[in-house]
Amino acid sequence: MHIWKYLNVGVQVVIDNKIQLKQSEEKRINVLILGVGGGSHEGPDLTDTIIFASLDPKTKKVMLASIPRDLWVPELKAKINSAYTDGEKKQKGGGLLLAKSIVGRVVGQDIDYAIKIDFGGFIKAIDMVGGLDVDVANTFDDYAYPITGREIDPCGLSDIDVASFSAQIATGSATESDFFTCRYEHLHFDRGQTHMDGTTALKYVRSRHAFGVEGSDFSRSKRQEKVIRAFKDKIFSMQVLLNPGQAVDLIKVVKDSIATDIKEEEYDDFIKLAQKLQGASITSGIVDSGDTESGREGLLMNPQTTIDYGGAWVLIPSAGNGDYSHIKKYIDCKIDNRKCN
Repeated sequence: MHIWKYLNVGVQVVIDNKIQLKQSEEKRINVLILGVGGGSHEGPDLTDTIIFASLDPKTKKVMLASIPRDLWVPELKAKINSAYTDGEKKQKGGGLLLAKSIVGRVVGQDIDYAIKIDFGGFIKAIDMVGGLDVDVANTFDDYAYPITGREIDPCGLSDIDVASFSAQIATGSATESDFFTCRYEHLHFDRGQTHMDGTTALKYVRSRHAFGVEGSDFSRSKRQEKVIRAFKDKIFSMQVLLNPGQAVDLIKVVKDSIATDIKEEEYDDFIKLAQKLQGASITSGIVDSGDTESGREGLLMNPQTTIDYGGAWVLIPSAGNGDYSHIKKYIDCKIDNRKCN
């Protein structure tokens, strides 16, 4: 889109608040947010973060549901995090189409728009607004956070050792971080209010191997929600969306890191939508395997055998492989803002 169009956004919002975007039958706008890691390892476009967002501009309510990347999808014969990559292999732009179709089937909702952002853009956007203040719920350590650019580093090991260790990892008797220590770093976060730059915020939301409660998909989803909320609050506190110059600068910073099916002529409407949702209440939905310690039942489970799943560690719906009925019911419940079992 030409820059001059953004210079008129402030005026357009004042004289025309009508939003003309695709909407579900319930007048909600459903958006799929995908985060990819990039890097030099195999499969840089596998989606590490998958978030279904349902926005209601009329009631000013937003529902965010995080979908685990390890969910097995029979149609793909792979995990759900491969949908974007598989779609792109078939045709340019097919990644967003396939991801929307697959996630839409899982949650039982039509998805209007999709946005894919690589984590480099995530970092730039947060640094652009001066970082975020995030309330860290629990002190935690993660000793297996992957270092970008070191994904295939042999860590000084011989070819024989690499082959031996790789075989042990493949059988599940060990993890990659047990042998290839140079590929990982130790993360530590203290409980309480923490100011994070883009790099720190990314580590906070991506951490998957923390000790204790923060090692669960449930806690990871909560961290993602907190950062999204903090970014929203920062954008509004800085009045970025009312300042054409700042809006243009932010767009310039992240544009090369984003792929989306939002049309250029709809950008202004999304800015208006964001303004209309200022102060919106945000509820979160967690699609995971539950928590045995607290007794919280989950919507997913880890199957006892991996034979049917290519030997990979996966999650399937608790109702059965490919049966998303319980997930759909749960998402409907969260969208309606009801108490869900």
